[in-house]
This record gives sequence, C-alpha cells and structure tokens, in this order.
Amino acid sequence: MFRPDILIIFTLVHGGVYALLAVGFSLIFGVARLINLTHTAFYMLAAYVLWYLTRELGLGVVASIVITVVGISLLGILSYKLFIDRIREHASAVLLVTIALALFFEQLIYALFQGHIRTIQSFIPGYSVIWGIKVLNQYLVSLGIAAVIIVIVWLLLSKTKMGITIRAVANDAEIASLMGISISRTLLITMGIATALAAIAGVIIAPSQAITPTIWTPPLTMIMVIVILGGLGSIKGSIIGAFIIAFVEQLVSLSFSGGGYLSITFVMLAMVIVLVVRPGGLFGTIFEEERL
Repeated sequence: MFRPDILIIFTLVHGGVYALLAVGFSLIFGVARLINLTHTAFYMLAAYVLWYLTRELGLGVVASIVITVVGISLLGILSYKLFIDRIREHASAVLLVTIALALFFEQLIYALFQGHIRTIQSFIPGYSVIWGIKVLNQYLVSLGIAAVIIVIVWLLLSKTKMGITIRAVANDAEIASLMGISISRTLLITMGIATALAAIAGVIIAPSQAITPTIWTPPLTMIMVIVILGGLGSIKGSIIGAFIIAFVEQLVSLSFSGGGYLSITFVMLAMVIVLVVRPGGLFGTIFEEERL
C-alpha cells in the first residue's frame, strides 16, 4: 500500500544525501571545470572506513566519524594533487583518470574485505513520532546532519574570505590569479571540501543501507542527473535538484512493483522534460556563464 508519510521521509533523507554529494560535485566543477567521477567512490570508502573503525576496532561513533571525514578528505586532496592537477586542462584525460581511480578504490575494497555485505548499527536506535508518523531516529540524525552541513557550506561560500576566493576563481581564474590568488591552493581547498561532503554523505547513509564495494555507482548516475538538472556548477540548483530527483525516485519505487529498477528511467525522464523547457537546467543559463 502506498504510504505518503514514507514517501516524505525517504525523499528528505535520500535528498539530503544526494544534496551533499551533488554540492561537492558541483563545487569542484564550478571552480576547476572538472568532472570528477571518483567523487562517489570517496562516499563508498567513507562508509567502509566508518564500518571498520566502529565494528572492527571498536572506536566510538563520534571519533570514528571525525577520523573518517578527515582521512577521506586528505585522500581526496592527495588524489587530486598526484593524479588530476597536472592534467586538469584536458577534460577527456580527467574523465579517464578519475573513473580509473574509482575502479581502483573499488577493487582495493574487494581485495581487503571481499564483496560481503557489511552493516553498521544506527547511531541513535529507536524512533520518534512526528505529527503521528513514526520516524527512525537514524533518519532524523541523517537529515539533520545533511541540513547543517549544507547551511555551513552555503555560509562558507557566501560569507567568508575563503568563499570569496573560491567564487573569484570560479568566475575567472585568470583575473583571480592577477589579483594574487593562488589558483592551485584554491583548487586543493575546493577538492578537500568536495571530498569532505562526499565522506559525510557516506557516513550518514552507512547505517541505513548495506555496504558493498559497488555502492558508489548508483549515486554517481543520480548525481550526474542532478547537476545537469539543477544547472552545471550551480550550488542552489544542485540542492533543489537533489530533492526533486529523490522525490521522483522514491515515488516510483513505492508506487510500482519492482519500482527500484524503474526509478532511474523516470529520473532520466524528469531530467529530459526540464532540459527541454530550460536547456541550461533549473538555475543554469549558458554553460560558459554558469557560476557558483
């Protein structure tokens, strides 16, 4: 039976995770004009690191989350510096290298932990009743963390000196360089922020789903659709697009038998409809003019 309350809850939770991933993806694209296909692989790695720290080493949840996010962020920065920075002017090379890195991380996890399904206990067990609806506390925690992080990123980009620097490079890297802004340093910081967002998404969704080496591939498809739908490089578009896509995905999954397999089809259809009406996406204009 169709449950509107379940639709709302799942849309908010999955939309929050998609928003974190999409904002990070859009951020690195908007600043460096890079399509980083390794992005959701860091999401997968974060889930595994959190599982290993909590289940195998017995560390506390808070300490494990901090170590996971910091460690994965540093890995993202290192990967960018070693493999992407020197070829960032060549879009096709970046695509090949980033997908190769993602596949390498997947195979590394297979080698270390095999393909067995891993699970993590909820950070906060039980449920709460909100307006007569029973909502798992884990979902509330996930949504709350996603909302807080999105607000922090928004404030960082709009209110801080670092944010002004990032937006200046995104608008015109040559002029920013003439003004004394270090482009390479700014790109490293941007990559660190983007990877941290992917790591946080992996951390908050890990207790709610089975963890396998291939969990990075479905979100990658969704994130690509979201950033195109919202407008390439648009942070606002990525956030709104994330919840639109999450709503379509969950509506199809809950409405049809086997809807999980049909959801990607309807998600693609929603994207096509929007792009027919607005070729630049919901908040895009023209590719070259799109800014953060």
